[in-house]
Parts: sequence; C-alpha cells; structure tokens
Amino acid sequence: MKLGFVTDSLGALPFHEVLQHAQRLGVSGIEVNTGGWSTAPHFNLGQMLESAASRREFKRAFEAHGLEIIALNANGNPLHPTQPAQGQCLKDTIRIAGELGVKTVCAMSGLPEGQAGDRMPNWVVASWPPETQAILRYQWQERLLPFWAEIADLAREHGVERIALELHGSQCVYNVRSLLKLREAIGPVIGANLDPSHLFWMGADPLVAAEALGEAIYHVHAKDTLLNAPVQAVDSLLENGSLMDVAARSWSYITLGFGHGEAWWRQFCYRLKMAGYDGWLSVEHEDVVLNSLEGLEKSIALLKGVMPVAASDYAPQAI
Repeated sequence: MKLGFVTDSLGALPFHEVLQHAQRLGVSGIEVNTGGWSTAPHFNLGQMLESAASRREFKRAFEAHGLEIIALNANGNPLHPTQPAQGQCLKDTIRIAGELGVKTVCAMSGLPEGQAGDRMPNWVVASWPPETQAILRYQWQERLLPFWAEIADLAREHGVERIALELHGSQCVYNVRSLLKLREAIGPVIGANLDPSHLFWMGADPLVAAEALGEAIYHVHAKDTLLNAPVQAVDSLLENGSLMDVAARSWSYITLGFGHGEAWWRQFCYRLKMAGYDGWLSVEHEDVVLNSLEGLEKSIALLKGVMPVAASDYAPQAI
C-alpha cells in the first residue's frame, strides 16, 4: 500500500507548503481537490483546462518533491437539480485527469430531485411511505443511470480507468449494495472510494464492507469517526446538528486513532489486503477540534505503523 493525503486537509496553506509538508511527512503522493464542494484552493480547474503550460508546471511541482498525483477529487453533487456547475466540474476533472495522465478520479454518485421539477435533492433512507419507492425509481432510471452512462463514456475517451465513488450520505450511492448496483449497470469503470468514516455513522461495518466490495475497491480515504455514545443513546445516529459542535453531536469526523484505535486501523488495512486492495490510503483530515497539520501528522504516523507496504513472500516449505 502507499500513503498520501487530500490537499484540502491543509486547505489553508499555500500549494508549495502543502508539497513541502508532504515531502517532510514521508508520504508518496497527494490527492488533489478540483472543485465541487471544495473551493479547490490548490487547483485552478479553468486555468488547467486552458493552459498546457499550467498543467506541465503542476506536474513538475510534484516531481520536484518526489510525489505522485494520487487522484483528482471532484466530490460534490453532480446531479443537483439547480447547480449544473457541479456536474460540469466532474466532467472537466475527467478531461484534466486525461491530460495529466491520472487514472483515478474520486467523486460522489450525485443525488437528484425526487421528481421532475423539484429544486432540491431528496435522499430516501426508508421504504415507507410508498412514495419513497416512486422517488427511487425516478432518481435511478431517469437521472442517475443516464448520467453515469455518459460519464463512463467520457472517462474511456480520456483514458480515466477508475471512477471511485465515495459511499457517502445524501447520495444515491451510499453503501455497498447501491455501489454494486450502479457498477453492474454501468460497468467496471465504476468502483468504490471506501471511506470508513461514513460507514461508521450509517451503522455499517467497514471491515465487512471491504470484503464485500473486493475488486470494486478503487481508492481508500483514511478518515475516522467519533461515535458519541451518550448523545447517540438519546438522539440516535441520525444527526443534523452543527458540524462544529462536536460535544452536542452523536457523531463527528475526527483524527485517525481518536475515534477508533490503532488496533482497528491495523485490522482495516489487513482486511483491505485480504480483499485484494493494495493501493492508496489517502488521509482526509476533517477534525474541527485538532489543528489540521497536527491532526494530519498524527494520522500519517498511525498509518505508517499499521499499513502493509512490502509484497508477501511467504511460501510453505516443501516437506
């Protein structure tokens, strides 16, 4: 496995300082946010589209620090009914990935409106009342599948081999079942960005999810979640309070090791290997309590201690 982090983890720092910290921390690469829900402070998508010189300069900056571009990340809602720029960001990111020779693009599946003419996304998380099923049929048949068929064609056209969809709340694809359903419909260009932090708060087990996904795991975000048991016991894990008020929430994103300890992350890395995944672990720091650089340093230190790096060389003796 190889270790890196998402540029927005150090979003307040200039790009050259992000690269310097990456080199100092001994990671192998960086995943670059290009837009969507990110302001993309380290990547000017429009400029990159227009300027071959800018693309060359961007690649040389990585090479000068001995780093790889892990993936481009266009996380957002590309199916938002009133924000077409989010879908365009994904398409442009795929085009730029092709120009840069980057084979993996991270994205969200998108969440459209509940019926034609609605202006807000609609996330269905229950089977009743019966209109929920009509919403799901519309979202998948009329919006999700046509969109991703188009995106798959675009990816093939530009040499992008893997679109890694994050299993994230408020998206049509949010768990193993929905990811595999879309992958079956669209093809193997679609895979999972397995981020355990989301599965924790949705009540799934990332260790079992890794086994169930198997070869469909295309990318891994390393992010932890604090499950705040006293609040959860009263209010459940269905949480819509302020992300900044950790004490009042039933769950919060947190630095690696502060929600689930080293033993859990060791097991997660091993389960990924068991599932056949030997790719990137990309730290995504979103802890609102710890300093971003300190949190990133602690997360990287933890992963360095638990992630497998060398290839297996065990073979039974001939006896």
